[in-house]
Amino acid sequence: MINGVFSMNRRISKTLFCVVPISLLIVSCGEKAKEPEAPVKPIGQAVAIESPLGLPPVPIPADNPPTADTIALGRRLYYDLQLSGNNTMACANCHSPTMYFTDGRPVSTGIAGKTGTRNAPTVLNAAYQPVQFWDGRATSLEDQAGGPIQNPVEMNQKHDVMVAKLGKMTEYQDAFDKAFGKGPINVLKVEKAIASFERTLLSGNSPFDKYQYGGDKNAMSAAAIRGLAIFKDKTKGNCVTCHTIEDKFALFSDGKFHNLGTGIDANGELKDQGRYDETHLDADRGAFRTPTLRDVAKTAPYMHDGSVKTLKDVVDFYVGGGTSNPHLDKEIKELKLKGPEREDLVAFLEALTGDMPPNSGPPGK
Repeated sequence: MINGVFSMNRRISKTLFCVVPISLLIVSCGEKAKEPEAPVKPIGQAVAIESPLGLPPVPIPADNPPTADTIALGRRLYYDLQLSGNNTMACANCHSPTMYFTDGRPVSTGIAGKTGTRNAPTVLNAAYQPVQFWDGRATSLEDQAGGPIQNPVEMNQKHDVMVAKLGKMTEYQDAFDKAFGKGPINVLKVEKAIASFERTLLSGNSPFDKYQYGGDKNAMSAAAIRGLAIFKDKTKGNCVTCHTIEDKFALFSDGKFHNLGTGIDANGELKDQGRYDETHLDADRGAFRTPTLRDVAKTAPYMHDGSVKTLKDVVDFYVGGGTSNPHLDKEIKELKLKGPEREDLVAFLEALTGDMPPNSGPPGK
């Protein structure tokens, strides 16, 4: 579950991914903490991940070039229920290809029916995000992949238990040896394999892309074309300020954090502090990472808490200037959009639905 839909993740992930000097690797009882995993790198020939129309080249970390074997292994792990403590949950439970790699719920359901407080964003095009999770606490796809596995509200399986379980399966051991060289399975190999598969989950070639970058001026409806103009107009929608469009590609996200006023309780208080819990900067209270708008018509409900049900509701929310609070982003202002203009804006957002990536479903399908 790539984007940490559960509030408990904030506390757990700080323990999982904190970095301390070797001199401090002593626990209070006097026992030495576990040594960090040795670096691992795929051994096979790197393969190119082709970007569809409208998307730039995929950023690839130097220590994890994608290979056919790591991608195939990551795909298998992504759909494997055995990564969870009771063999009932996989990454795909909250990020399903049948729902454009979301789960269609306001907040996701984890192991034993436990629910959290955050919506599961799409994994599609997550490879382009500079940080992962709504609060940005993971700096890479590799960094995020292990968190949900041992989060007790999500998949609830400790990493050492998971790798021991996988290591007992001859087919898995052989697959890891083929991908990374002979040696025991460890969590870094699991994370790198899943991340390599996720980098192939790209969605582009939408009607917008064909219109904007493919030269097909008939690819979008007249309403969607008007909506694009409103989307870019600083005096109208001003959407492009955070949901970026470049000359040769469009990610529809600035990768930054903004407070829209979502998640305010009856007393006017933020129910979720968002980015603040990671940075402890007052300006980050209630700020969440800008999600991509690609495939947005297929990934309802919206916002970090899934509180907005439809695209029309999203547009109306922005027209109203969000929800007032002391940390509201300075770019959030009331919009002067008439009814037909709002409809055109929705038509444009619907034109951002792209092609689903090939070879992205469960292995063998």
